[in-house]
Amino acid sequence: MLGDTIRNQEGEAIFDLVENIRQMSIRFHRYDDAGARIELESTLDNLPNESAQQIIRAFTYFSHLSNIAEDHHRVRVARLRALAGEPPKQGTLAYAIEHARERPGGVCALQERFANILVSPVLTAHPTEVRRKSTIDRELEIARLLARRDREHFVPRERSELDDALRRAILTLWQTSLLRSHRLKVVDEVVNALSYYDHTLLRQMPRLYAEIEDLLAGDCCRPDYELPSFLRMGSWIGGDRDGNPFVGVDSLRQTFLLQSQRSCNYYLEEVHLLGSELSLDERLVETSPEIQELADRSPDRSPYRQYEPYRRAISGIYARLSATAARLSPPHLMRAPVGEALAYRDADEFRADLEKLHRSLVDNGSSALARGRLRDLRRAVSVFGFRLATVDVRQNSDVHERVVDELFSKCGAEIKYQHLSESARIDVLIDELRTSRLITSPYVEYSEQTASEVAVVREVADVRRLYGSESVATYIISKTSTPSDVLEAVLLLKEAGLVQPDRGLLELNVVPLFETIAALRSAPGVMETLFNIPTYKRLLQSRGMLQEVMLGYSDSNKDGGFLTSGWELYKAEVALIEVFKRHGVALRLFHGRGGSVGRGGGPSYQAILAQPGGAVENGIRITEQGEVIASKYSNPELGRGNLEILVAATLEAGLIHASEPAPNDDFLAVMETFSDHAYRAYRDLVYETAGFERYFWESTVINEIDALNIGSRPASRTNTHRIEDLRAIPWVFGWAQCRVMLPGWFGFGTAVRVFVGEHSERRINLLQQMYKTWPFFQALMSNMEMVLAKTDLAIASRYAHLVGDQTLRNEIFSRIKTEWQDTVQWLLAVTGQTKLLERNPLLARSIRDRFPYVDPLNHLQVELLKRHRAGGSNEHIAQGLYLTINGVAAGLRNSG
Repeated sequence: MLGDTIRNQEGEAIFDLVENIRQMSIRFHRYDDAGARIELESTLDNLPNESAQQIIRAFTYFSHLSNIAEDHHRVRVARLRALAGEPPKQGTLAYAIEHARERPGGVCALQERFANILVSPVLTAHPTEVRRKSTIDRELEIARLLARRDREHFVPRERSELDDALRRAILTLWQTSLLRSHRLKVVDEVVNALSYYDHTLLRQMPRLYAEIEDLLAGDCCRPDYELPSFLRMGSWIGGDRDGNPFVGVDSLRQTFLLQSQRSCNYYLEEVHLLGSELSLDERLVETSPEIQELADRSPDRSPYRQYEPYRRAISGIYARLSATAARLSPPHLMRAPVGEALAYRDADEFRADLEKLHRSLVDNGSSALARGRLRDLRRAVSVFGFRLATVDVRQNSDVHERVVDELFSKCGAEIKYQHLSESARIDVLIDELRTSRLITSPYVEYSEQTASEVAVVREVADVRRLYGSESVATYIISKTSTPSDVLEAVLLLKEAGLVQPDRGLLELNVVPLFETIAALRSAPGVMETLFNIPTYKRLLQSRGMLQEVMLGYSDSNKDGGFLTSGWELYKAEVALIEVFKRHGVALRLFHGRGGSVGRGGGPSYQAILAQPGGAVENGIRITEQGEVIASKYSNPELGRGNLEILVAATLEAGLIHASEPAPNDDFLAVMETFSDHAYRAYRDLVYETAGFERYFWESTVINEIDALNIGSRPASRTNTHRIEDLRAIPWVFGWAQCRVMLPGWFGFGTAVRVFVGEHSERRINLLQQMYKTWPFFQALMSNMEMVLAKTDLAIASRYAHLVGDQTLRNEIFSRIKTEWQDTVQWLLAVTGQTKLLERNPLLARSIRDRFPYVDPLNHLQVELLKRHRAGGSNEHIAQGLYLTINGVAAGLRNSG
């Protein structure tokens, strides 16, 4: 259908050119046809700018449509397996619960676990999603039509009409611009994220809860057992201030106005539909006194409903909900209520009315009716409230330090805070946290930064009063490296009444984020010091003696490389578990993972099972970033499946794998040696090789990425080209675009080669044992293998030729090529395979099918970079270049 669209819209000549390029690329990629490569490069290098743009659009749209088809096929296969009655697969709830029955305590232990965990995917606005919302909306329409075509039975005329609808949708997509003309604003990012609640989350999360309850029914659970709402959505969008000057009081306020509007609109529609369904006549069925009371209080006085108490009660609920929506969020376009009513104080009061409907139906023989729309609505209110998602607020510790220094200097304390030692800072902060006095004053003029930070924490307090305590429940401190970094944030929260020393009350989770290799190594000591401070420990008691810690995957990877980052994260978790156990504090880990392996990405199920014992005892929070959000939650069934994977993995890791023995000392010693060698190899290339910065900036699209308008946050922390100052996202994104994927594998080959040395057979056997028995090592190898399979050094060599200094180019690219070859060789030796992805035929097939359509985009990207950097100001060059970035990202799927 895409081919037909191209032929009809652009003519036979462009269609024939697309087909010729496609066939040459397939010959080159699949059959290693050298002649095809020469012909392909010649054709692509000599395309006029306007024709190049049309070719790029064709191959970019192919990748987008291919993604839709792959996602649809995954859903189709899952359905066919379920219909065939196949036993539950690993990674499903049925599998986790079935295996829990075989464990000591059985399902009763599982039931207890649900009461004590939080599982929370946290959506972030990290800029790795290159598509516009308009494009995503068109693709969702295509996905829905494809699903209908596959599931429903049609007479020939209906099938023809559906195919016509698909052709129209593809034509609309072809005529919709893939590129944004302006940089996103924070509010745009909020709106984009809200679309996933419409398509997937608001409906699928309640259904997932219902599925779990039904799976548990008949064990030790009561027939009416209902799960606590342990699975909840989080968000950083509108609250993540770290490095984003556009996030502040206004954005936080606007975020909750929009989120509340979305939840209220959903509830109003569902309550309306519930009223149309529950047409029960009191002359035919009994109702509870609670329902009669709700019906009598309702403003609905219609004589047509005088014998329908449920409908009158629901009309009253709708009226109260409508008044609540008007109080909390912008004007609505929903249908008007039948009369005026008081707004609900909070979501709990709304849910209490729904509970009355539920109890009356169950008590009077209508349990089946209670298990339909009402069941999902009750769960939605419990999970989403009027806030929709819990928004985390995040700021950098350097900002806190400057703010606290100014507050002390202007409150009459005469403390030069920034000049104090760490121990002196802790003493000063603890003294302030023992008293209820404030150190801010309305009569003092503060710098713009200090005034902004104080205003934000006060806005947090206002938001919590309006939307409930779960609206903002976490304050994250980026770049944490010392105990004072945490205490500074606590002091700021005190200025907004969110810390009350006289009552020992801390109203938010204050969460340190350890990001670099050095910070990860210091994390256990930082927490040990904090727990030894009685004032902090007393505040922690008000949080149920639970402390959340966030671990950063992206910056630790950029700092020390893939292997060292993974190992230091693992060691930090083990050490934190011991510290927390010793102090009687419950640990919940928050994993700051990106979409790519170079930023901690990879399959969530495998990653959770690879955690050390005790790491998910109290649940888990995981960031979902950029293009990963769309790939996981655009399709409702895939979205539900991804939520199920998170829950199943958390249950399995907590119950089944927690009792497994820790890895033996030999394994740990090997990883320590590996990490040391890999770290030195990575640092030597990235930070100690003269000219490496120039090589990176000239051989990648890093300069052009910033012009793509893919996020509200700047790509770099400063205006320099230093790797240290570059954010992790464009660092990984740049390497992905040129098909090197360096952050996901570099250093492993050196580490194994040095370790094996002259003892090859014995040490290879040890590594093979590690791979077979240690989930952490399995996950590390699996993620690296996927990245290596997506790397293409033939294409990467063309990007290397963009580097003007030939000596520099040859030196660095030859080192990259040698390390890649060593890494592949040793990975195959350890895993016992003869080629990459030998044991993952699905991914191998996906790469084989899609990469011939990505390769031409890379070739054209290189050619357009040459023209662009040579001073080409033609609009087609710039547009074509940005389109190639979009297309390559779509083809790779997890590029940032």
